[in-house]
Amino acid sequence: MLMAVCLQRLHPELMSDLSTAPSVGSDSKALPDAPLARPRRIGALKQLLPFLYPYRARMAVAFVMLVLGSVTMLIVPLAFRDLIDRGFVGGASVDWHFLALFVIALFWGLTVAARFYTVSWIGERVTADLRTAVYGRMLEQSPQYFETTRTGEVLSRLTGDTTLVQTVVGSSISMGLRSFFQFIGGLVMLAVTSFKLFAVTVVLLLVVVAPLVWVGRRVRKLSRESQDRVADSSAMAGEILNAMPTVQAFTQEPAEARRFDTTVENSFDSAIRRTRVRAAMTAGIIGGVFGAIVFVLWLGAKAVTAGTMTAGELASFVLYAVFAAGGVGVLAEVWGDVMRAAGATERLMELLAAQPMIAAPAQPKHLPLVRQARLQFDNISFRYPSRPTQLALDGISLQVGEGETVALVGPSGAGKTTLFQLMLRFYDVGEGALRFDGIDVRDLDPRELRAQISLVSQEPVIFSANAMENIRYGRADASDEEVIEAARAALCDEFVRRLPEGYQTFLGERGVRLSGGQRQRIAIARAILRNPPLLLLDEATSALDAESEVLVGRGLEAAMRGRTTLIIAHRLSTVQRADRIVVIEQGRVVEIGTPGELLKSGGLYARLANLQLVA
Repeated sequence: MLMAVCLQRLHPELMSDLSTAPSVGSDSKALPDAPLARPRRIGALKQLLPFLYPYRARMAVAFVMLVLGSVTMLIVPLAFRDLIDRGFVGGASVDWHFLALFVIALFWGLTVAARFYTVSWIGERVTADLRTAVYGRMLEQSPQYFETTRTGEVLSRLTGDTTLVQTVVGSSISMGLRSFFQFIGGLVMLAVTSFKLFAVTVVLLLVVVAPLVWVGRRVRKLSRESQDRVADSSAMAGEILNAMPTVQAFTQEPAEARRFDTTVENSFDSAIRRTRVRAAMTAGIIGGVFGAIVFVLWLGAKAVTAGTMTAGELASFVLYAVFAAGGVGVLAEVWGDVMRAAGATERLMELLAAQPMIAAPAQPKHLPLVRQARLQFDNISFRYPSRPTQLALDGISLQVGEGETVALVGPSGAGKTTLFQLMLRFYDVGEGALRFDGIDVRDLDPRELRAQISLVSQEPVIFSANAMENIRYGRADASDEEVIEAARAALCDEFVRRLPEGYQTFLGERGVRLSGGQRQRIAIARAILRNPPLLLLDEATSALDAESEVLVGRGLEAAMRGRTTLIIAHRLSTVQRADRIVVIEQGRVVEIGTPGELLKSGGLYARLANLQLVA
């Protein structure tokens, strides 16, 4: 029993880790070792103070409980000493000694429980606040930010790094302080009880614990490696399972099975290396700790026999030695957690420090309330930040009047979608100016500008929600009747009502329960519901068959009526609705005119139209 207590005190994770290999749930510990990780500095944890400050009262309560619990724990060996030295004397009653031990244990348990609940609450609350703050900051970033920052990297920080911070704030720091008090208090009481045995114990601790600390670091490194390998296999499995139609279409099942088998074997080999070192460490802990205990007990027994020490003093000395040694073991573990959390905090603070590249001016102008928008492109040139040497737009000048429908036509990569992104102010123009109702869009709050625009993209986004909420995403305060009316205008009401639960039917992740054309019509209904002055259609009918295109075309005509509309399209049937067609090639406007005029001119539009007719 005593040896088990010693082992648990020296290495609190040992008993559970001996028979437990890393699981898939341990992936988060591998995530902080991401490619963008920087050297860990303990000072990085100071950046968590603004998140901790609102809960300083609870932190004070936790600290008081920590001090009371530590003092109570150090009283326990004294109670045992009195029990042994005085309780078993002839004629003495042991009842009150055991009652005192029970009261001490009860109070100790209450303080530990109160501290555990308080620090766990703080850890969970700070982690929630941190995740909310980081996620909110990411929502403020423009698409330009995600050209150089992977979304997977952001997600790993939101999950793995915040989990590490939660572990430290909600557990490790409290355990570290408790173990520090336990270690210092144990050493002081060891010296008070028997200075001679205290000196021997310190030497034995150095001899036994020092090598174990080194081996423990090796085990942590191997554990992290093992977790990384498990994470690799999990990531591969997730990627392939999400692409099963492609895998099966190309009959790559055997190859993917072999790839996964290779990653699993790598994970197994890494786990075995970790287990081998941990097994050796287990032998060292058991042999070293048990040998140290036996040696100290032998010296103590000789002192008791010689009458220089009482049996109670020997028992209390052993318990204090266990406390001190346990404090060292826990501190070593906590230090590793703290260092990992410092690195995680640095990465999270990098995200929080990221300033939006597209932001509202200090004194934004306000758009007039109009039914139709007016656009003016004045000699606009633009380069994407990720391709600074390549002009995406080169001197674009264009006027779009109120209520006009303009089609943008040209080969892929000509710059048509780039114009849409500038209108939505996902990017700012490099040269020239883009004016919305006579106001430079750089003088507007991006949110106010985007509230005046509806976009139907070539690849519509369907959220993991029901049909009603997917359409209502266009205007959050819309009533059910308004949603249904927009669905009718987009000609998707009929197929939605045929779904198992109608408008309350869950559409699946990315709308997997719908066909491509149905997803497109849901997106069109969402845009119609928004009812903005400017409508942007980016190949809005490209996913539809000929029959559906005619039906949706009628809905689009209703949505476009009395509203300024810009259309990116290649199909002649789509651009025929336009008042004017603007032909763009290599970032320049090369032709402007009506469909009939451009066909007669024999330019790029005529060549594209002839190719489509031939196809």
